[in-house]
Amino acid sequence: MPPAKIAIVTVSDTRTPETDVNGKYLKQQIKHAEFVLAAYHIVPDEPVEIEKILDTLAQSDAQVILFNGGTGISKRDTTYDVISRKLEKVMPGFGEIFRLLSFEQVGAAAMFSRATAGVFRGKAIISTPGSPAAVQLAWERLIAPEMQHLAWEITR
Repeated sequence: MPPAKIAIVTVSDTRTPETDVNGKYLKQQIKHAEFVLAAYHIVPDEPVEIEKILDTLAQSDAQVILFNGGTGISKRDTTYDVISRKLEKVMPGFGEIFRLLSFEQVGAAAMFSRATAGVFRGKAIISTPGSPAAVQLAWERLIAPEMQHLAWEITR
């Protein structure tokens, strides 16, 4: 099977390509793992913008779309709300395991995370918090180890 094609979306009102630590980290990890970077975007914490990029990337050749940011419980955190409305199949295990692993690192604050994953229009969608530690945890413990399997599952 060819390497998985991955799109990255950072959801933030303040990050730029120069200051997007998560985007830089994920791009580096994708290259290191010999996956393919299909797209990279930064969008503001606005539901319309999040939905627009999700719809656009769902028509691209990306197999997996990684969102980071906007999964908390503040008024500006809307990534989860948009994505959860659009998912056709949910992978509840992702959020459950992510929160368990987060609990080991940050304690009870892990309950504030609305990390989620699922399938939309034949693409795997994964949404994590925007903290660099959360992105690294999700990538290293959950996403990277199953990336090729995930890409295969959604295309079979």
